Amino acid sequence: MIQTVHLTKQYGKLEALHDLNLHIEKGKVFGFIGPNGAGKSTTMLILATLLAPTDGKAYVAGYDVVKEPKQVRQALGYMPDFFGVYDNLKTAEYLDFYAAAYNIPPAKRKSIIVDLLELVNLSDKADAYVDSLSRGMKQRLGLARCLVHSPDVLILDEPASGLDPRARIEMREILKQLRGMGKTILISSHILPELAELCDEIGVIEKGRLIACGAVEEVSAGTRGISVMQVKVLQSHDAARTVLQASPYVRRLDDKGSHFRFQFTGTEVDKAVLLQQLIGAGIPVVHFGESKENLEDVFLAITEGVGS
Repeated sequence: MIQTVHLTKQYGKLEALHDLNLHIEKGKVFGFIGPNGAGKSTTMLILATLLAPTDGKAYVAGYDVVKEPKQVRQALGYMPDFFGVYDNLKTAEYLDFYAAAYNIPPAKRKSIIVDLLELVNLSDKADAYVDSLSRGMKQRLGLARCLVHSPDVLILDEPASGLDPRARIEMREILKQLRGMGKTILISSHILPELAELCDEIGVIEKGRLIACGAVEEVSAGTRGISVMQVKVLQSHDAARTVLQASPYVRRLDDKGSHFRFQFTGTEVDKAVLLQQLIGAGIPVVHFGESKENLEDVFLAITEGVGS
């Protein structure tokens, strides 16, 4: 449903996107991971027919984004990282306006709007003015706008940006429903845990280059010889930190206060040696083992040294 072939975008001498090759199958949710400025939004703008590539090809639902932009826009729902709203319109009027823009007959719009407001949990706000909505509600309304013409493909650029924890959870639940409907979704974020339970596959982009792509397990830190470890001690916290910092296999030591979390690059034997060192120093260890890996660990491990 979404494909890019050697996609490149340059702004003068600045290369915002370099030789990007993506293939996202129908019904899949693909997470685009990377820091701000990595090339996520540039890719999405090209796919949404709003930016011309310098080189390469891009296709959405089988249509060429450069040669067949009208067909792409009909198959696509695009939600940018920042979008304006018409404050003088009511919520239902806002959706009616966009439904009309897609040439949806008036007789069909009412039922579509009712269904969309129910999907994004805004049924009780149908007669509320848009400028009275919270940021989270406006984000959900923006998502509903993307769906007025029932597109098969959704491109969502930082859909949970700036939302509080409750609003992010609400957005995530809606996205799960859309995944259940069989929508093909490309979603970007620099807040990595948001994507962990949503995505079938992830792509890690840094400085315009796709440096890893595939199922989460395939691009995980573990497959690169790195374990994410957790150690908890009963006391002698400072002494434990000293032992861990001295190990040549410990990277990115994070002192959580109640426990330590870090990347470990050694073997199973090296883990046993580290545990013996902690115990040998008289430190009462109550937990020593691998921690459940999250996308933040994946990103930090994969991008180690990239661009340096």
